Amino acid sequence: MYHHISPNRGDMITVAPEVFDAQMRHVKEAGYRSLSVDELVGFMRGKNEIDGRAVAITFDDGYLDNYVYAFPVLKACGVKATVFTVTAWADCATKENGAEGKGSLIEEFRRRPPTHAEAKAMIEKGDCRGAVMDWEMIEEMRGSGLVEFHSHTMTHERCDRLSGEGLANELAGSRQALEERLNVACKYLCWPKGKHAPESVEAAKAAGYAGIFTTAPGVARRGDDPFSIKRIPVKDGVNWFKSRLRIYTSPLMSALYLRMSGKR
Repeated sequence: MYHHISPNRGDMITVAPEVFDAQMRHVKEAGYRSLSVDELVGFMRGKNEIDGRAVAITFDDGYLDNYVYAFPVLKACGVKATVFTVTAWADCATKENGAEGKGSLIEEFRRRPPTHAEAKAMIEKGDCRGAVMDWEMIEEMRGSGLVEFHSHTMTHERCDRLSGEGLANELAGSRQALEERLNVACKYLCWPKGKHAPESVEAAKAAGYAGIFTTAPGVARRGDDPFSIKRIPVKDGVNWFKSRLRIYTSPLMSALYLRMSGKR
């Protein structure tokens, strides 16, 4: 689980571009298989086998730095990834970017990428330009064949605070927007801030989702609930990443490590 790929070292939920590059090159060179969400969920449901060690790379929120810094690395390494996108934020960025194109925006962004707190403040003010990806960028990433996009709701509202029609609209609206824009099925959801209630899960099933990603730490195993998929938050370190890949992709080692760390 990633959020930001940014030069703002030490910032919240951020991995530096050079570290991310080294992490993805390790995935490629060490022979790990990168999975689509369908492959991952199919394995969990017992519908397909996955030979060897495999990982599913995910990003939450759809920040602009995912396009600027992460996408070139994914292409260079041939690594698949999934971005959980807040569709209203993409709408906002698209409207603000208008016909100016992305060249000047990216040059400006590279000179001073916003911190996590700054990006959040920009979005809250409705100033999404320079904070999150617009639909043109999303469509370009999707067109590469490496990056897929699924729902992080429409507005990033905490789903444990919503119910009834409000919750249904958040879930169905984001799915509809992604399917209309990308002309591909949106079958998966990720909870904003990891927050949800039992009725949130039922509402997601009613909205047509086939699986849900959480922020709970853990690995995906055959037979696990696809409506409560655990993930590993990635730290800003190459050696940490290499060691955790060895541990978490070994059924025995991951079970022992997670039990010892109190995560499962």
